[in-house]
Amino acid sequence: MDKLARYREIIRQLIFDYAGHKPANGQIETEAVIDSERDHYEVLHIGWDGVRRVHGSVVHIDIINDKVWIQYDGTSQPVAEALLEAGILREDIVLGFHPAELRQYTDFAVF
Repeated sequence: MDKLARYREIIRQLIFDYAGHKPANGQIETEAVIDSERDHYEVLHIGWDGVRRVHGSVVHIDIINDKVWIQYDGTSQPVAEALLEAGILREDIVLGFHPAELRQYTDFAVF
């Protein structure tokens, strides 16, 4: 299995794992959104917490130019650490939620 196919499978499994965690409060469901053709992977929360509507991304990962971009991480269990533990190389992970000029100060890929 080539590297990108392996990365796609790791991300797919991770998305399903995160989507399996239902919030404790409210009538909130989780959805796994997987677009393998465009390498877009996301976990959404959708529902109601009392009178407040909940609809938004909890995890957003893209594969861009052979790098795994974490676009958003709203979890208590950091996505980057989970990706590392699953076998994705540190130099192939970009913390896309940080501005480009700050990425050089992380232990991850710049772009």
